[in-house]
Amino acid sequence: MAAKKLIYVVDDDPDVRDLLRTTLGGFGYAVSVFGSGKAGKTAIRREPPDVAIVDLGLPDMDGLTLVRELWEDVRFGVIVLTGRGDVSDRVLGLELGADDYIVKPFEPRELVARVNTVIRRREQLMAAGRGTSTAKARFAGWTFDVGDLTLTSDDGRKETLTAAEATLLSALLKAPRRVLSREQLQSDELDRGDLPFERAVDVRISRIRKKLEPDPKSPKLIRTVYGAGYLFAADVTWVNG
Repeated sequence: MAAKKLIYVVDDDPDVRDLLRTTLGGFGYAVSVFGSGKAGKTAIRREPPDVAIVDLGLPDMDGLTLVRELWEDVRFGVIVLTGRGDVSDRVLGLELGADDYIVKPFEPRELVARVNTVIRRREQLMAAGRGTSTAKARFAGWTFDVGDLTLTSDDGRKETLTAAEATLLSALLKAPRRVLSREQLQSDELDRGDLPFERAVDVRISRIRKKLEPDPKSPKLIRTVYGAGYLFAADVTWVNG
């Protein structure tokens, strides 16, 4: 029997913690809850979860700070949970490496669906990397490893991607020198909600550029085609394993 997927909930509201523990547990997840950023960080470093659901308004630190710190050490799915109404908070969550966000008050089943999607996306990418199909892409002095969500430069520098970023980059690399619209780059399963999906795609493109481009403000690899979408402007070679 496969082990249950592990979900951490980091939120200072006991009602939210109880709701998510009960709801996610009812869908077969193993759930641990924490009321502070410090407690959540300690648990994550001891045993990283499959997905961490992190509230922005923690009592001892900003949830965005926690997301930033955690991504320096370990990689896992991150969903930002926020009661803040400002769209910029959600954008900043994606910029810091969150896979998704959800705004309070929320429908519990919607959050479960988002957790399912984050896990499924990561598993699909990992499976692609383990399979015999093309799992690595070579381009412009970089190697993209689909299986472990990493970019490695020829000089040894390594960058990690979220599953959402890796999915988006894969789409670009499979269609080099072709313009892809935001709709084509958008996952059908994620980014539902009140942040326009175009904004979510743009944020993730920006994050990928910061990892790939010498000058992200004047990108050479991932070019914006205004009014149309994005174009990956380099030759790509896919190789096995």
